[in-house]
Amino acid sequence: MFAYLIRRLLAAVPVLIIASFLSYALVALSGDPLEPLKLRNPPAPQRTIDLETARLGLDDSIVVRYGHWLWGVLHGDFGESVQSTYDIGANLTRSTAVTLRLVLVAMLLALVLAVFTGVLGAVRQYSKSDYVLTFTGFVFLAMPLFWVAIVLKDLAVRYNKATGTTVFYTIGEKSQGYDELSAGAKVADLAGHLVLPTIALALISYAAWSRYQRAAVLEVLNSDYVRLARAKGLSWRKVLVRHVLRTALIPLVTVTALDVAGILGGAVITETVFNWNGLGRMLLTGVARGDTDAVASWLLLAGLIVVAFSVIADALYAVLDPRIRHE
Repeated sequence: MFAYLIRRLLAAVPVLIIASFLSYALVALSGDPLEPLKLRNPPAPQRTIDLETARLGLDDSIVVRYGHWLWGVLHGDFGESVQSTYDIGANLTRSTAVTLRLVLVAMLLALVLAVFTGVLGAVRQYSKSDYVLTFTGFVFLAMPLFWVAIVLKDLAVRYNKATGTTVFYTIGEKSQGYDELSAGAKVADLAGHLVLPTIALALISYAAWSRYQRAAVLEVLNSDYVRLARAKGLSWRKVLVRHVLRTALIPLVTVTALDVAGILGGAVITETVFNWNGLGRMLLTGVARGDTDAVASWLLLAGLIVVAFSVIADALYAVLDPRIRHE
């Protein structure tokens, strides 16, 4: 297993290099990052434009610029930003901590809901509860994420105004004066700001995952070894937990790993609606001002996260089903 995981990681290296180069090239060709300097009134002095061109390496070809950037990344330097005072590496580290907090909690909540509703729907197939869960899942599956986030934010604002309190936080990932709070108050503050964005992101993910879980459980329930286990006198709960659920979780693990990229994209939308200062703002700001190195660093990090979740999924296969062995 360990050797297989190492091979997977090594195979991901050329994929990440190719993907990062294509992303770098597309961003670099999308516009001139110095255009605001050239078009402002009065225009910036030519010497200023020449200095910025040299600092950003805009005179070099895209291949050369990408090579310098990649070499810098390998040494912990994520390149030069259009905004000279902007530290790409420091901002990437801070933004990653903010966004991963949202993504991981939302994924955990979505997985719990998906497993619970999927198993319940399969065990009580064609019952009233199954129809209700199916209808609810399809409703959330059809809703755009930005719309769900906006509705939740609007309802929270209305509730806060009606009660004259701040029960739900709707702006930012933390409150002003956060650094002055005690340790316990900091945890409570972060958790309070996390509620609405997490619900919005989790509801969309859970809706699709619950359908996969229901189908997987139904398939396992109709398998011969489950019938044999029941014929041997094992209790229904033991069969469900030890035999059905473990096997049925394998497709869900696969789908979850494949959906990580989509969840990161959803986090960008969610962070924008709730005005979080995370990876979403970093990406949109970088694209808006043609900050090639910042956007390429963001996309490289996103690729690393996707690869990491894929490797974790491969490791979980053997945990869920010992029969699975990677040669």
